[in-house]
Amino acid sequence: MKSEDILTELKELSKKNVITSKDLMEILKKYARIISPYDLMMATARMRKDGEFIHANYREKYLKVYIKYFILRMKEVIENDHYTDKKIDKESFDTSFPMLKRTFEKERLSNEDDDKIPLIYVITAVYTTFILEEPIHPVGSEFPGSLKVEEKEGNFFCPVKDNQKDNINAICHLCLAEQTPDI
Repeated sequence: MKSEDILTELKELSKKNVITSKDLMEILKKYARIISPYDLMMATARMRKDGEFIHANYREKYLKVYIKYFILRMKEVIENDHYTDKKIDKESFDTSFPMLKRTFEKERLSNEDDDKIPLIYVITAVYTTFILEEPIHPVGSEFPGSLKVEEKEGNFFCPVKDNQKDNINAICHLCLAEQTPDI
């Protein structure tokens, strides 16, 4: 089983008339299990290296969020047996596939063939969006200008979502957060 096989399995899942969280979690758990502690260490090192280019005021916040919610989330996926078996929004799931594939391929191009970061991105995005029903960047994630992802009355708002609307590769298109009003 290779990392890119997850794309085939997700595509096959999208052919079903009804997709449940149980169906989706079986796939996510299977692929999260092929990510070793070494893979997670390498992904963390790469994120730290990428973080060198972020303004010093935001670097530690960036690293804390990305390492906790992207890297360490693999353990959470494997151990999560407390999700409800409900229907996944099929239309949203089906439209997410091309973007997930582009994200996987873009990450794969910039890394080693055995690098698991593309797989981690896909698992995290799908898990967060369709199982947890949360924004991809967690509530409280800070962006330059002291702008943060917020939750108000059960709705999620991101201050930079519209900045990515013309970027077909942005994972933001999958995120269920809406643009923060008046920004």
